[in-house]
Amino acid sequence: MYKFFKIILITITIYFFTYPHTFANNEKIKIGLLVPLSGEYKELGQLIIKSTRMALNDLGTDKIEIYPRDTNLDPNKTLQSATQLKNEGVKIFIGPIFFKSLIYLDEIQNVIFLSLTNKTKDLPKNIISSGVNSSSQLNTIKKFLELNELKKTIFLTPDVDYKDEIKKAIRDSKVKIYKHYIYDIEPTKLTKQIEEITNYKIRKQNLADEIYRVENSDLPDKEKQLEKLKKRYTIGNVKFDSVIISDFDESLKSVITSLLYTDVSPKNKYFITFNQWFDESLLKEKNIQPLYYPSINKKNLESFNEKFEKEYNIKPNHLSLLSYDLLGLIYYLSLQTDLSNISDVFKKKNSFKGKIGIFDVENNKINHRLNFYKVDEGKIKEIF
Repeated sequence: MYKFFKIILITITIYFFTYPHTFANNEKIKIGLLVPLSGEYKELGQLIIKSTRMALNDLGTDKIEIYPRDTNLDPNKTLQSATQLKNEGVKIFIGPIFFKSLIYLDEIQNVIFLSLTNKTKDLPKNIISSGVNSSSQLNTIKKFLELNELKKTIFLTPDVDYKDEIKKAIRDSKVKIYKHYIYDIEPTKLTKQIEEITNYKIRKQNLADEIYRVENSDLPDKEKQLEKLKKRYTIGNVKFDSVIISDFDESLKSVITSLLYTDVSPKNKYFITFNQWFDESLLKEKNIQPLYYPSINKKNLESFNEKFEKEYNIKPNHLSLLSYDLLGLIYYLSLQTDLSNISDVFKKKNSFKGKIGIFDVENNKINHRLNFYKVDEGKIKEIF
């Protein structure tokens, strides 16, 4: 049954992104595009406009009209632009990009915003988070833990603004973890916390005690044993078989460095992190490998990037791919239901296969079915 559903889903997607379509009526689908067209992130706004234009060409329909408006990363400006577009008959929006831009949008009734944020906590009722959220990532990590029968997973989360989002995702995904630690991102404090989590001082003392015992023994192979012991850093096991680190970039590397310092290695414990968007800097860090994480489909991303660069002679951002797919999703849903009753469109259960992967839509939520990857020996390998 699953294989049959998958075949149908892929067929529908290919059809929507390859052939022109006709509607039962001639009404245009008006889509507002709320992106920064001025200020610090204006280049990102232009990339998203280009990606939606490319999606429109690939859909091959003249039934969609795109209305870009500036947010300038300002919630008041965002509200003004959205209100103007609603007065022009727009009921569905792609954007805004950033969480801070959407705080006043609950003032606008009978419209839906497909925000590109990946935050899902404390969203207004008319905002749907379409980014790759923490729940989607933990659902994929949960599958990996179960496949490898990992029973004692600890969770490390930095003490930053998204920690409550992580806690919510843990509850929503029902992933089984042994313990959840919130750590300080200041390096000295971080190292001390990792020492406590890994019982480093006890394990270090175990080694010192064993060296002392062997030195004062009459063992026939005493020198050989001492030679082996002095090559070690600790003795004793930690109380976990895997660790999930919900961090990114240099901060992620700092956490892993602290684990290595306390003699916990990815060679004997599973190191898992959140979506790193195929960060190439991780390929050079051989000492932190193997490292596992969920992400969108790598081949599809590379294919999209190649096409985008060929079309516009500029590299896209990963949000470009997301906005490309959101246009296809809206079009797909318009063929399934009446967009005039916008409040019900995203409540019904639907699945849509785009470039980024499969979107599962239900109860005004979007989750992504992600792939799972391993960074090892300087290469990225797909696990599933």
